[in-house]
Amino acid sequence: MTSDPIDRRATARIDRIPLGVMYMLGATVMFAASSAVAKWQVASYPAIEVLFFRALAGIVTIAVLILPRTGFAVFRTNRLRDHAGRSTTQAVAQCLIVIAFGMMPLAGAIAINFSSPIFAALFAVVWLKEKIGLARGLALAAGFLGVLLVAAPGADTFRVGALFALGNAILFGSVTAAVRGMTVTESADTLTMYQMVFLAIFYTALAPFFFTAPTGADLSMMLFNGVINALGQYWWTRSLSMAPPAAVGPFYYFHLVWAIVLGFVFWGDVPTLGLIAGSAIVVVSGIFLLWHESAKKARMLEEAMAAN
Repeated sequence: MTSDPIDRRATARIDRIPLGVMYMLGATVMFAASSAVAKWQVASYPAIEVLFFRALAGIVTIAVLILPRTGFAVFRTNRLRDHAGRSTTQAVAQCLIVIAFGMMPLAGAIAINFSSPIFAALFAVVWLKEKIGLARGLALAAGFLGVLLVAAPGADTFRVGALFALGNAILFGSVTAAVRGMTVTESADTLTMYQMVFLAIFYTALAPFFFTAPTGADLSMMLFNGVINALGQYWWTRSLSMAPPAAVGPFYYFHLVWAIVLGFVFWGDVPTLGLIAGSAIVVVSGIFLLWHESAKKARMLEEAMAAN
């Protein structure tokens, strides 16, 4: 007896979940390492310069990974303005988080960055006309509480740094909501390539105004940072293409684990009670939002299939 084609596709998707999880875990290691390198570099060089060299190496790396498969057809789009707007917002967000790295513990900045799904949900309500609902509303409120716990303790520089990290989370949340709407017409490869192109253009335009001649060793590290960040971006995209977000998304939060370890090893940052408690709340609320959105999407798909 021949199995149903839908069942075969579902089985193939499930069989790729372990590989998707491995890609996601690999991406978190790359992102944490990139964040640590950026924190180290921003102590000696302007944030724009650090991001310029990261974008320069990143676009080359992504092009090597994507263009051999897609060719220049990957750039076909009718939404060039949307790509430009989304990438410009992301460029500003990246500036804010790199500045935050230089002003506060690495794990604290990343923990606050994890609140971006909260803001993505809010922007989805405004732009995509999605409803909040009781479950989503409770998750949003809990996430805000977690951010407050992470941001409140510490010295004045910690609080100022937390504002930059929070600004990044808000902007990145808007980017996430925008990408959610763009995926209807744009592939993951197209979104990634345009992101890297516009980021490179943005930082190249600003680099002459924020430039300090780097040493050979520092230049090498800046370019290396771009390679590992781009590799993390590519693995993250591959992970989501292999398995449902609800299956691999929670593993993204291992980024925080590696950040805590790197912060302790290289800067002697000991996690505070506020950081641990706030991070736990932010992570749990983020995972709940991910599960809630995935379950809602699955129900809508089932209803659409039943109607047909």
